[in-house]
Amino acid sequence: MKRILIVLLLAGLSCAAVAQTNQESNRPPTLPYKPVPNFFILPDGKNFGEVSGVAVNSKGHIFVFHRGQMPLMEFDNRGRFVRGLLDGIITHAHGLRVDSNDNLWLTDDSDHFVLKVSPEGRILMVFGRKGRAGESDPRLGILFNRPTDVAVNSRGEIFVTDGYGNSRVVKFDHTGRFLKAWGKKGKAPGEFDIPHAVVIDAQDQVYVADRENGRIQVFDSEGNFLREWGGLKNPQGLFITAKQFLYVADGYANRILKMDLNGKIFGIFGEEGKVAGQFGIPHALAVGEREEIYAAELLNWRVQKFEIK
Repeated sequence: MKRILIVLLLAGLSCAAVAQTNQESNRPPTLPYKPVPNFFILPDGKNFGEVSGVAVNSKGHIFVFHRGQMPLMEFDNRGRFVRGLLDGIITHAHGLRVDSNDNLWLTDDSDHFVLKVSPEGRILMVFGRKGRAGESDPRLGILFNRPTDVAVNSRGEIFVTDGYGNSRVVKFDHTGRFLKAWGKKGKAPGEFDIPHAVVIDAQDQVYVADRENGRIQVFDSEGNFLREWGGLKNPQGLFITAKQFLYVADGYANRILKMDLNGKIFGIFGEEGKVAGQFGIPHALAVGEREEIYAAELLNWRVQKFEIK
């Protein structure tokens, strides 16, 4: 009997070791990134608040959207401060994007509006009504309920994830005219539990970070469901590079992933913490021409720059 128990025990240990080995062999590799400490040079006496958005324009300038004074800050490609924008206009910074013409697109999730801002800092379009939550109004048109992000496709069509309250995507044409909306709160394909970020690929397919459902859903430009993939803890930020790789800020998991557009994971890096190279809820990210990553963090009140080792 003792011999039988020993054999069974050894067999069990062997199976566990094989399972662990297989699990480790299937684990995506660590992305070879290193942090660049103290990259951003802020004006004397100024600090970032919670950083919710980051974007890079065609000149390599970095824009930081945060919950503090001068909520939108511009830095050159060496991290030197250029200017601050939108003081007194933004109540609670959320999403930030730069389009192909270097216009800035911003969402204020607390006051329920979306802005298009020129490279010179002038407000070009306003979507929604400041301080008014809803879906639509006969006099005011389309309203939002805590919108989160914006993306613009190759035809200039505008897609807003709307957001914490309405659980939908709203589409406008290039002039700002409402076209359609899709989605509702739920877990089925085409439904959302906080659509938190939106990006568009070279084929004008729309990728939505469905945050609380732990997945990314993909649609055509008319809102028809194409595919989805899960396995994420809390996808908060998305970015598609010119080479058509998808980078994901997986917020509560405190990590960044690199994927192809079919959901295959090429690598992961990051862990929870406060020192350089660690994360305190990465909320958004942007990737530069040399694959450098800028990661916006809520808990650590900072943007970190990462370069390939």
